[in-house]
Amino acid sequence: MQRRILLKTASLGALVGGISSWASSSAHAQDKVSAAAGPELPQKIQRIAFGSCIDQNKPQPIWRAVLATKPDLFIFGGDNVYASRPPWHLDQLQKAYATQAAQEGFAQLRREVPHMAIWDDHDMGQNDGGAGFAHKQVAKDAFMAFWQLPANDTRRQREGLYQAFQIGPSGQRVQIILLDTRWFKSQPKVTDERNAPGKERYLPDTDPEKTMLGAAQWQWLEMQLKQAADVRLIVSGIQVVAEGHGWESWGNFPHELEKMRQLVQKTQAKGVIFLSGDRHIGAVYKSKTNNQYPLYELTSSGMTHAWANANEAGPNRLGPLITQNHFALIDFNWPQKQIQLGFQNTQGEWLKRQSIELSELQ
Repeated sequence: MQRRILLKTASLGALVGGISSWASSSAHAQDKVSAAAGPELPQKIQRIAFGSCIDQNKPQPIWRAVLATKPDLFIFGGDNVYASRPPWHLDQLQKAYATQAAQEGFAQLRREVPHMAIWDDHDMGQNDGGAGFAHKQVAKDAFMAFWQLPANDTRRQREGLYQAFQIGPSGQRVQIILLDTRWFKSQPKVTDERNAPGKERYLPDTDPEKTMLGAAQWQWLEMQLKQAADVRLIVSGIQVVAEGHGWESWGNFPHELEKMRQLVQKTQAKGVIFLSGDRHIGAVYKSKTNNQYPLYELTSSGMTHAWANANEAGPNRLGPLITQNHFALIDFNWPQKQIQLGFQNTQGEWLKRQSIELSELQ
């Protein structure tokens, strides 16, 4: 069995690389932090589009709306395909990637728009999965092949898929940090009352040995937060500061959430906004803290199948949930030192806008 897995892993690049006519050799072979094959990353950023939860078998008219906004960058926030039905097989993941690659709007975006990606549970291969998933290395190889990461990309040399990018000149510098909240994640505590409001799947676990990021990624994150940047977009597959529900979130490990808050304060990292997915809803959240500036979170989840009947207490949510298929937009008004977070639906209609003054994130 192990030999079969190794043979599949060895041939994975060729198998996934040839699934569609758009796949080509990397144009960024010397760039160790290339986001993915496709257009080079922009020199500066005015608009970023962001989304997650893309079922390769569902209609995807949303790409027309995304392309119409002409973003400088698109960030894929995880669950970029769905291949987690047990028992897990590499063939299932390969088929999911091939089906997604054939989606016309998706292929056009990859050709025309600079982009980067991180995975979540369904493209890693196990619903709510984490460190214990037996096939995570094979799934990681598939991810790297599909997104055409260069042969010398640092993600190939370490565990997990975390990476960071700096874009823009001083005064308009955006740091994008892609966290891997799957590879190292400990098993959360299962609820004692399934589907009860606020404890739907999991309960807070105070075990100090449990982790979200793992020691190496935590150390790496601290180094990233010490770098100069005007805005930092920290991408986490699962929600970070959102409260009031018992689904997967950083709140499953309260000590890890507090560690994140303390690290932002310790490093004096300015301009932090979290981007998350997973929940099949859209929302903006604002943390309550007395020790530092508030932490905002933009959750955009459900490009192909949002949760139409979703409901949550949302004590730190700003406004109602977005419960139709959508994607998020992040617009930077550098002269006015303002950021606008918003959502559009598949028709390109605005569903919500939320402005943040950069001075608030200091």
